[in-house]
Amino acid sequence: MGTAGGDRRRRRGPRTWLAALPLLAFTALCFGIPLGAIAFGAVTSTDATTGATRLTGEHLARSLQGPYLGSLTGSVQLSALTALTGGVLGVLIAQAVVTSRSTALRSAALTASGVLANFGGVPLAFAFIATVGISGVLTRLAGLTGLGWNLYSFTGLTVVYLYFLIPLMVLVIAPALDGLRPQWREAARSSGASGWQFWRHVGLPVLTPSLLGGFVLLFGTAFAAHATAAALVGGSVPLVTLKIADALSGNVLTGQENVALALGLDMILIAGLVMAVYLPLQRRSARWLR
Repeated sequence: MGTAGGDRRRRRGPRTWLAALPLLAFTALCFGIPLGAIAFGAVTSTDATTGATRLTGEHLARSLQGPYLGSLTGSVQLSALTALTGGVLGVLIAQAVVTSRSTALRSAALTASGVLANFGGVPLAFAFIATVGISGVLTRLAGLTGLGWNLYSFTGLTVVYLYFLIPLMVLVIAPALDGLRPQWREAARSSGASGWQFWRHVGLPVLTPSLLGGFVLLFGTAFAAHATAAALVGGSVPLVTLKIADALSGNVLTGQENVALALGLDMILIAGLVMAVYLPLQRRSARWLR
């Protein structure tokens, strides 16, 4: 029996790889080629006179100095803060929706989350400017300026990002919360466990993979966002996506295209580092789902 099972697995192996070839080819075409072009441009320099290309670490070194390093740090801080805040608030909202007995509330909440999670860019920036900008309707009615509110700041940008990150977390975590079986809670209650003990020893370990995945998704979404920040704060808040756009368009200095590619490579490395931290934790906590 064991030999027959092993033979079937060995025969199934090549077929599995053949079935995955279209996906691998698509991944190589859409991700591998752009990644290779970014990496090549980040570590090479072309002489304007002779056209000769040489390897150099100048662009990568410059991307980790001065205002470029500040933009990377600002993007990481903004992404981590909004991902953590949006994740916590999204989980609380999703829990309230999932435990509600109202089908209409659940349907309305999930539908609204789907719409709001995809509402971004220039329209979102305009909506906030018209509402809570310097001359916004709510700013005048509530006197937010006197309270120290400034939409065109790090704090203001954080609030704007939470507008679409919280609904995104609701969409991500709601199915996982649905997966918590009522029998587990009843068994814990029958054993004399409190609500906190249930969440500590059962609920949170089971939800950990989804929570980590949601945090990574929110971090990546905020880290790569460009249009909203560009329309809202311009260069007043240092963000790496804005620095890349400035370097590519020559708004500040000309001939900085390779530095922009180096910044893009830095972003990829940071995203890879986040995934490298997430995947081992995900495999460890996934044992609860077996």
